[in-house]
Amino acid sequence: MNKSKKAEIRMQNFEETFRYGNVDVMKLTIKYPVVKLQNNPDAQAMINNQIAIEVNEYHRHVSDFLYNQAVNDYREAQENNYPFHGYEAYMEYVITYNDNCFLSYYYDKYEYTGGAHGMTLRSSNTFELCRGTMIPLYCFFKKGLNYRRKLIFEIIKQADERLKEEPGIFFDDYESLIIKNFDEDNYFLSPDGLSIYYQHYDIAPYSTGIVVFTIPYKTIGWYPSC
Repeated sequence: MNKSKKAEIRMQNFEETFRYGNVDVMKLTIKYPVVKLQNNPDAQAMINNQIAIEVNEYHRHVSDFLYNQAVNDYREAQENNYPFHGYEAYMEYVITYNDNCFLSYYYDKYEYTGGAHGMTLRSSNTFELCRGTMIPLYCFFKKGLNYRRKLIFEIIKQADERLKEEPGIFFDDYESLIIKNFDEDNYFLSPDGLSIYYQHYDIAPYSTGIVVFTIPYKTIGWYPSC
């Protein structure tokens, strides 16, 4: 089987403005990668198909649900004679690891709907490049190991250290929230290790943002390799 140690990445940009009558009520921007794998068209197609599914699902969400919400808000603003602030939807992919036969990325979906600030939701995927298959978190650990407990222990330890440097960046009950809101899908690979992230408000106030904890590969006992 031909192996692809690293993918070629070409970023694409898609923009669309949604109108109601002659008024622009919402703007959508999507920045996504197109993956090329030399001599491995099957794996290339599987990865690009997954990205296409994610992009198309978000486009449908924006075109249907978010557009209707924007139109309703615009009508209400007109009826009550107050200003309407146009909606914004923004989806952007970030490649976090692309080497040693692994490709990992996250994508943020940001939406502004006229409030004090917008909201961002992060998702991610990791692929083994030889076959183009998505890798779940448990695959990086020895069978039978309580990897969830191991990761949470490391995350809490890092959170404790951060809190010493920046008091107030987490909620007071951050330890229990780290356990409660731990999501096995919320991870990506990075050059330094396996990164676990928590969404807005999971363990910290909005001002802290999406919180990322990177567990070194040495601590995990696994390294990306072909």
